[in-house]
Amino acid sequence: MHFQRRKRRQTPAIIIVALIDILMVLLIFFMVTTTFKQQPALKLALPESSQAQKSGANEKAPLVVSIDPAGNLRLGPDAKPVTEKALQDELIAAAARTPDLKLAISADTKAPFGKIVKVMDAAREAGLKIVNAFTKETASP
Repeated sequence: MHFQRRKRRQTPAIIIVALIDILMVLLIFFMVTTTFKQQPALKLALPESSQAQKSGANEKAPLVVSIDPAGNLRLGPDAKPVTEKALQDELIAAAARTPDLKLAISADTKAPFGKIVKVMDAAREAGLKIVNAFTKETASP
């Protein structure tokens, strides 16, 4: 009888360098193709205006006060809920830090008009000179 010796097989080797290269390419691909669009914290139905203007990219971003349909006030980009008194205190403090601060009111079409007026009064009392309202352009027929 003739017995053959079995050759031992080498254990398969996983080449880590190639896997890391592939993962880096995928990571870069997803980073480049992802859009970084900032989503508003509140969904508001802005009023339409035929005189709506788009702000420039090089302008300094205004401080935003949002008013939802229920009349709740929110301040800043993170939409922090505030009361009318706290809003006035925040506006006075912000105006002291930044003298040329602009305020933008973003109110829903169903927001109580009295709340909008109170925000404008708080801005005037804080000494803010530029107060704008966010609107959307009217749809062309």
